[in-house]
Amino acid sequence: MRIRSFLFSGLLLSMALGMGAQEHLKSLNGKGLNPDVKPGEDFYLYVNQDWMNNHPLTPEYSRYGQFNVLNDSSNNRVQRIVTNLSKKNPEKGTNAFLIATLYEAGMDSVKRNQLGSAPIQADLARIENATAEEMMDLLLWLHANYASPLFSAGHSEDMANSAQYAMYASGPGLGLGDRDYYLKDDKRNKDVREAYERLIETQMINSGYSKKDAKRIVKNVMKIERLIADSTLTREERRNILAMYNPRTIEQIKTQYPDIPWDRYFAETMGIPTPEVIIVTTPKTLQQGNNLMTSLTDREKKDYYLWNYVRGAAPYLSDNFTTANFEFNKVMSGVQEQQPRWKRALGVTERHLGEAVGELYVEEYFPESSKIYMQVLVENLRKALGKHIINLPWMTDDTKVEAMKKLNSFTVKIGYPDKWEDYSELVLDPNLSYWENVHLADMWAQKKYLEKWGKPVDRTEWGMTPQTINAYYNPQNNEIVFPAGILQAPFYDPEASDAENYGGIGVVIGHELTHGFDDQGSQFDFEGNMVNWWTPEDKAAFDALTQGLADQYSAVEVLPGLFANGQYTLGENIADQGGLRIAYTAFLDSQKKKGVDVNSEEAKIDGLDPAQVFYLNFANLWANNIRDEEIRSLTTSDVHSLGKNRVNVSVRNLQPFFDAFGIVEGDAMYRPESERVIIW
Repeated sequence: MRIRSFLFSGLLLSMALGMGAQEHLKSLNGKGLNPDVKPGEDFYLYVNQDWMNNHPLTPEYSRYGQFNVLNDSSNNRVQRIVTNLSKKNPEKGTNAFLIATLYEAGMDSVKRNQLGSAPIQADLARIENATAEEMMDLLLWLHANYASPLFSAGHSEDMANSAQYAMYASGPGLGLGDRDYYLKDDKRNKDVREAYERLIETQMINSGYSKKDAKRIVKNVMKIERLIADSTLTREERRNILAMYNPRTIEQIKTQYPDIPWDRYFAETMGIPTPEVIIVTTPKTLQQGNNLMTSLTDREKKDYYLWNYVRGAAPYLSDNFTTANFEFNKVMSGVQEQQPRWKRALGVTERHLGEAVGELYVEEYFPESSKIYMQVLVENLRKALGKHIINLPWMTDDTKVEAMKKLNSFTVKIGYPDKWEDYSELVLDPNLSYWENVHLADMWAQKKYLEKWGKPVDRTEWGMTPQTINAYYNPQNNEIVFPAGILQAPFYDPEASDAENYGGIGVVIGHELTHGFDDQGSQFDFEGNMVNWWTPEDKAAFDALTQGLADQYSAVEVLPGLFANGQYTLGENIADQGGLRIAYTAFLDSQKKKGVDVNSEEAKIDGLDPAQVFYLNFANLWANNIRDEEIRSLTTSDVHSLGKNRVNVSVRNLQPFFDAFGIVEGDAMYRPESERVIIW
């Protein structure tokens, strides 16, 4: 399927945006509003309690919300596509063959259980049998094929020149993701550490090691990862992009980190000449990795390497491996039941062959009319944000000019890529194990990635598959991207009222636009380069406002004794509020253009004012049930606020929301004007 160009006539605009106020709600269940909770008491529960009651958590989920409903729908669609391919006996080498081969390998539990740990034994033996003289060869082999122990490096868009790639280097990742799990000794972090230690021990026993050897591996892995964690940036520090941009000449790199074999690394693992400049993102962690190169014994290194390897392979091996992963996940998220095998196999297939699946998905499930609607809607939102920028009381004219230049330079991608990924060089073999086929797909993707080095950045590439239920902003491309998957109710419904659609997908569009002006996106200019386009006074005003917003979220106690982290979630919180404000302005403008008086009786939708419908559908997007363990995990690791806070904290700054529901001083949802924070 190819994108056609369209000239938007007045008739086409009317078709895309509807012919006027709708008589009935479509995406939103107006009869499901909670009669026992007033909107001024708890707006989230007022809108979503009925949905929550009707969608109780099942054992396989730690959190279940509207996104999961759409994910389930998308998964069912994709499963039908994939299973139909298998029935057709596709020709070898075609995308259909690749999809069917990988999916069927994931579904073949009999073969996986018969093989057990056999697919990884040769690699484990290579690690175990390496001599002292071969230890550096071993490290480089792992980096080239399976993992990035002790340090990491790779190319990405240069933050200072987004048209070209730059080489970045940093310390290694952590098995538990966040440093606090290793360094804090409260009950929650101790429980997670103990579960992680059990996971390592179990997986190494599953791999053929004795209990004694597995315990030694646990001890050495935890020692090394704790040392790495101690040098790792906090969650809040990782939001400081400027502090993570540290260009160094190769001579400086070799002097500061002399125990890492830089020339061999680039030549043998990446197949490129040693770059003249490398950007260090985490100097302290990279220094720790350098120090560990010489301070660790060979036995400690091998144990650490073994776990890095096994951790990556485990999801693609026999059931005892995947069960051990699930037991650990139970502690992390509170989930009670493992996802069915078909969902896991489908997820792996989509991760490795996402655009091959996406092309088939778009042909069947994404009508051209949805693309037209989105193109119009994005332009309406862009104009609305422009109005907000021009009228900002805290920003001076010079900075407004630069902000408008950036806004008008946004690239918009909707539905699916202009050109699909070419998988013709990927070879998969049904006779090989699941792990071996996954590794072949990984190596193919790595080869494609490495071939980009030295070439201009391809701005046509997508960072999500078309069937993904999500959207994103890429600051270095200055682009907003809306995959086909998210263009469904309750986000978008061609039969729904404008109020519902603007409160749904309109807010999502506004959210992604605002990311270009959040605490991180605001550091990039209209070309996607990390350039300061602010006057000092405006930047100070912006920082003061964003700090006020961070404080609002940090004041929310999400569980007894556990508070939200407003600084860590700041970018998403700015975008949530901006998306709401911009979408509401765009909605009012669209109705005015149609000659609709939103305050009239004729404009009511099932007895509700359009403004009420707008905010109700926004809140409806974030309906979910969630386990306490998942609340704790997300508060530690997720840059997004919890769904309830995305609704209740955001709307408490908005006078149009108060007006829509008659919320006044004395109501729990009311926030005095002097305490409100309005950024964009």
